[in-house]
Amino acid sequence: MSALAYPVALLAAAAFSAGIPLQHRSATQAPNTRALGAGQLRSFVRATLANRWYLAALGVDAAGFGLHALALHWGALAVVQPLLVANVIFALPANHWLRHEPISKRELAWGGAVTAGLAGFVLIATAGTTPAPQPADRGPAVIAGILAILIAGSLVLLSRQARASTAATLLGIATGVVFAFNATLLKACTRVLAGHGMVGLFTSWQLYLLVTVGISGLLLNQLAYHAGPLSASLPAITVIDPLVAVLLGVSIYDDQLRHDALAVFGEAVSLIVLACSAIVLIRLEQRTPARYSNSPPQPSPGNRRLWR
Repeated sequence: MSALAYPVALLAAAAFSAGIPLQHRSATQAPNTRALGAGQLRSFVRATLANRWYLAALGVDAAGFGLHALALHWGALAVVQPLLVANVIFALPANHWLRHEPISKRELAWGGAVTAGLAGFVLIATAGTTPAPQPADRGPAVIAGILAILIAGSLVLLSRQARASTAATLLGIATGVVFAFNATLLKACTRVLAGHGMVGLFTSWQLYLLVTVGISGLLLNQLAYHAGPLSASLPAITVIDPLVAVLLGVSIYDDQLRHDALAVFGEAVSLIVLACSAIVLIRLEQRTPARYSNSPPQPSPGNRRLWR
């Protein structure tokens, strides 16, 4: 694993953090999709693609996607994906700068806990390991893909009958699962590109599956932001994505993480600290969440919160 994977993954996290408020603002302006019917989804997609905030988010995310691809090419999926949780740290100072208010000591403490969880996991998981490039194991990859579709589909169906906050959480979990599987495909595409060039990439099945899964993930992400408060959807996405990615990295790419008993315990504790502190930090930033209904309110021009 190249040491360059770490800073590049953190740069990707910074880029993705800039896209979150733009995506969320776009979602609050989209038409009702509560029943998730075909007609509602078509209207939602048309409105989203015509929204200036979402188009701006796509531009920011494109930069993050490129950096993410580089980080996955140079590093292990099970290590790179958890580093993307740093987006909640990068968003913290931007949020307070826009609101013209200082960061509280409590927020600094939880931001430090996120950093400690990230650093602890990376240091423990990679200490003393010398991973060699491994081809993707197609058996586990196919199983993972089928499970991702089944889990995400089931959560979407459950969200149709749930209240706003619960629906947002269910759709957030579905989004995290899809994003994690998408990362495995992105890593596969970087390997195809490195080994066979552009011609090999454009004739590979991995690229077209990546596009399909990626579009599905973007749609689920917007539906999660649309369904309820960001404090319900974003923690679910932020936590589920890296946890599932660690499992996929180990099972599909044979990522070489330390697996002695003490190391596994330390990795588990670090991931728990990371997940819990990220959830608390995100919810601290939701001190005055918007009220949601089947028809989300239009954002006030004077509302300058990064995460409303």
